[in-house]
Amino acid sequence: MNKLKSREDLSALRAKAEKRIANIKCRILICAGTGCLAGGSLKIYEKMCELCGKDTDAEIVFGPEAAHSDSDIDIQKSGCHGFCEMGPLVRIEPYNYLYIKVKAEDCEEIYNTTIKEGKPVERLLYKMDGVTYPAQEDIPFYAGQMRLVLKNCGHIGAEHIEESLAFDGYKALEKALFSMTPEEVVNVIYDSNLRGRGGGGFQTGYKWRQVARQAEKTRYVVCNGDEGDPGAFMDRSVMEGDPHKMIEGMLIAAYAVGASEGYIYVRAEYPLAVSRLKTAIAQAEEAGLIGDDILGSGFSFRLHINKGAGAFVCGEGSALTASIEGERGMPRTKPPRTVEQGLFGKPTVLNNVETYANVPLIILNGSDWYHTIGTEKSPGTKAFAVTGSINNTGLIEVPMGTSLREIIYDIGGGIKGGKEFKAVQIGGPSGGCLISTDLDDPLDFDSLSAKGAMIGSGGLVIMDEDTCMVEVARFFMNFTQNESCGKCVPCREGTMRMLEILEDIVNGRGTMEQLDLLEELGNAIKDTALCGLGKSAALPVLSTLRVFRDEYEEHVRDKKCRTGTCKALSSYVISPELCKGCSKCARNCPVGAISGQIKSPYTIDQSKCIKCGACADNCPFKAISIA
Repeated sequence: MNKLKSREDLSALRAKAEKRIANIKCRILICAGTGCLAGGSLKIYEKMCELCGKDTDAEIVFGPEAAHSDSDIDIQKSGCHGFCEMGPLVRIEPYNYLYIKVKAEDCEEIYNTTIKEGKPVERLLYKMDGVTYPAQEDIPFYAGQMRLVLKNCGHIGAEHIEESLAFDGYKALEKALFSMTPEEVVNVIYDSNLRGRGGGGFQTGYKWRQVARQAEKTRYVVCNGDEGDPGAFMDRSVMEGDPHKMIEGMLIAAYAVGASEGYIYVRAEYPLAVSRLKTAIAQAEEAGLIGDDILGSGFSFRLHINKGAGAFVCGEGSALTASIEGERGMPRTKPPRTVEQGLFGKPTVLNNVETYANVPLIILNGSDWYHTIGTEKSPGTKAFAVTGSINNTGLIEVPMGTSLREIIYDIGGGIKGGKEFKAVQIGGPSGGCLISTDLDDPLDFDSLSAKGAMIGSGGLVIMDEDTCMVEVARFFMNFTQNESCGKCVPCREGTMRMLEILEDIVNGRGTMEQLDLLEELGNAIKDTALCGLGKSAALPVLSTLRVFRDEYEEHVRDKKCRTGTCKALSSYVISPELCKGCSKCARNCPVGAISGQIKSPYTIDQSKCIKCGACADNCPFKAISIA
């Protein structure tokens, strides 16, 4: 690719990219996000390339060569489509068919039926309540969303810059460089009230304005792609599926605040995201969109990737910048703040992946447009990773202010197995717990903060009636305690004490006094910990204590776990009415705790029982249950 030296060169290349796609008769987009790759989508890609006579390593071709007949079919490895429960996924345009749970052995039928004849393979289409949905956009999972940041994920090839250019890639950068001053860019982002999508919802434009006003002229732009919350994968999907959108946002930020160098901090556990980012940066450099005198504008910018070691605390700004500098990733006291003294002691803009991916949309469409989406104080959309006991797990994007009920029942398809909704953990280990009375309340920064919860990076873990909320609190506290950097006493010692109390409770050793101590410790940590992660470490415990205190008291007072999750508080019993005396339970008990005679009800010696559940798993008559 020749280096682009002007906005005219960029416009010409974009026109070629758009024309190339317009001339393609059939486009096959195979999900090559982490989830679908684990399900075998690379084999699907290779098989489709073989059937269509394509080179799996072919570069995108422009000019006269693109007119050959083999350009009638285009096969691309896309990013995550979001409908993870149904992967591997294959989208075929112009029909917009979405095939679910595709296997390599399905490729020949897809080729013969769809590629050759344009007809759908009915058995691979999504079906719900007797309705078949050929078009992806009509599937309820997608129809209930507003995909702006995720618009291109699953719809473009993730490994070619030309694919991004054909779908407005770098158009906002062009507008910023040639039609706006840096101050105007900052003002548009400020007026949009774009709030950081990585945690606390701090206003992005205010942060940029502070950096732009610093006397120090050496400034940095940093992207937080660490994403350490269990069950969260929003940023990963953007980095894998549409990396140029995030990079473009960083370029615009750098132009706005006068930075000439930037860093993307990605956890090493995201190897595909790292690979796609490296490819995207190399392509942008080759095209002249990163480097010196970008498009002849006089603006220069260099971009680097730093891989983190998976420390949760490195999601905190000062710990992240310390890690990039080669120091141990630990938060520091503030002030000074990152906007004043961040990376290498210089003023630094630090936002997460999703925040930067919003920037090009706002620059292209304006702040007034952005305010038409979401709520007054939380405009725009938010991506959520929906996991747990829900029929349609995956990645979604909805306007701020959307209710939990819409997400769980309209988009998510309801609770698995028709069970009752119990709670949702939102915001990961730094978030809180919402219950059935919160189902119709808006999900936005301020509404959740008033409930003692937070959006965080956007993880939603859905829980049904069979979930033990005490064990959920113990799980998150165990994670937080393990991930504490240990720098401040409240977090280092407080989380350890809280975890010890929770371990006592789930193992039948808890006391009523410990419940009060648990709450006291949680509030102390929230008020005195050094960093934002430490201050929010106790939120999962405090929120579950507040709304599910009866479960805690039941564990302590009655030594009972109503869901049977806490094994130390559970007993397996055999129903005399249901037991047929087959002896299968006794034969599978590893400690010989079950006795009886053939064709007569068996019994369990509780003093010997180790509560492994082997008896219940092997009983053909469902005669064994947890009491």
